[in-house]
Amino acid sequence: MDKKIIINIGRQVCAGGLEIGRLLADEFQAKYYDRELLNLAAKESGFSEEFFKQSDERKGFLRSFFHLPYNNINTVNSNFYQNNFSQESLFKFQSDAIIKAAQEGSCVFVGRCADYVLRDFPNVVNVFITADIETRAKLFMKEKDVTLEEAIKRIHHVENRRASYYNYYTGKRWGQADSYDLCIDSSVIGTAETARIIAEFVRKKLHLNPQI
Repeated sequence: MDKKIIINIGRQVCAGGLEIGRLLADEFQAKYYDRELLNLAAKESGFSEEFFKQSDERKGFLRSFFHLPYNNINTVNSNFYQNNFSQESLFKFQSDAIIKAAQEGSCVFVGRCADYVLRDFPNVVNVFITADIETRAKLFMKEKDVTLEEAIKRIHHVENRRASYYNYYTGKRWGQADSYDLCIDSSVIGTAETARIIAEFVRKKLHLNPQI
């Protein structure tokens, strides 16, 4: 593909965002980034990847970090104590990794405020993937071997944390339609068909040649 494109995906828990992101990356011959961004951010910053995993999409992580046992603190190297480190620094390291990846070629990013970080980039499409709570809870139950009540509780917990993180750093509202170019319910037609519709939308929005 001649034109470099960026697709940023916001997603509800167990709405198929990861699978759809991979399908879109294959469709557009783009690099796929989800937790891979944590490794990139760790390399850019010199901090432990484990530290980025623990703080992933968690606003206010550093406030609770110092209450962790000493062994957990050891996941961070001495750079942590030698720099004026803050939650904003953590976000900047990850943002720099997102920008660097986007500069190198077509990408599909899942979460991590990539739509905000890349807001000034050309050829960007921002998508939010949702699904009804029953479908998501059943999948969560199967994956985590928990009750329906526990599944719904944990889904809401993760989504509240994710929304807090997104809203704080972007000034927008996580999951609200006007924050995205396209919002789509994957539980209606399944992940494969959802990916196909998103791909068609991307082509039309960015004036790409249609799929033959």
